[in-house]
Amino acid sequence: MTDRDPFAEGERAARENIPAGANPYLDGSDEHALWAAGHEKVAGSIEARESEGS
Repeated sequence: MTDRDPFAEGERAARENIPAGANPYLDGSDEHALWAAGHEKVAGSIEARESEGS
């Protein structure tokens, strides 16, 4: 059995262009917050690069 890492799952989802609304965890849970934080970290850097024209 492997431990799931919601933060890493959120990062991976953002890299795969999966929308933040696809967060699989129960809203209000710690896992939901971690997944969202991971997604935002990657999505934010992707958006920053796009706005710079890279």
